[in-house]
Amino acid sequence: MGAFLDMGDAGHIMKIPGRNWSENRMFLDVNELAVRKQRIRKSYAPGTLDFHSGEFRQVDPLEVRATAELVDNQIRIYGNLHTRVELVCARCLDTVVEEISRDFDLYYRPMTSIAVEEEVQLNLDDTEIAFFEGDGLFLADILAEQVNLSLPMKVICRSDCRGLCPHCGSNLNNEECRCEKNASDPRLAPLARLKQDWFKKQ
Repeated sequence: MGAFLDMGDAGHIMKIPGRNWSENRMFLDVNELAVRKQRIRKSYAPGTLDFHSGEFRQVDPLEVRATAELVDNQIRIYGNLHTRVELVCARCLDTVVEEISRDFDLYYRPMTSIAVEEEVQLNLDDTEIAFFEGDGLFLADILAEQVNLSLPMKVICRSDCRGLCPHCGSNLNNEECRCEKNASDPRLAPLARLKQDWFKKQ
């Protein structure tokens, strides 16, 4: 049917590989949108969307309220989504549940609007524009991308998380390990000897 392409680094176009689509995935068809805008009220259960990532897991239904329309031969889709996902704390590796809530207003241009020889130059007005091929694009792809963009760069379960012991791997939030607290770095041994010699001379 069709696929959309997202803008990667400036001046480059990155295509999302084709996949086998299940019947419950909504397809935004440019021919239908040319006749009337489409109101979207959908709920995607955990496991329904493919986020192409093993870094997190959806734990609540993803609720989306949006409108899709055709504007100057571009597919515009705007609205909001909400869900909760489970991630891993970067310090102690415990699970962390994050609430994801995001407003979006996106434009998708047909690839046919770009000449083969044309080099795409991005400016500030182009940062929210991506591209699609064929007759349209799938809503599921748009939502998966928006959830990925909403994730924090680094997840911490709590501000005072003590993390894991670098020696035995124990979670220091739950237990005190028996590892030597001031285990010395063998590379610093010469400095330690100099310090001891200095104290002996005092």
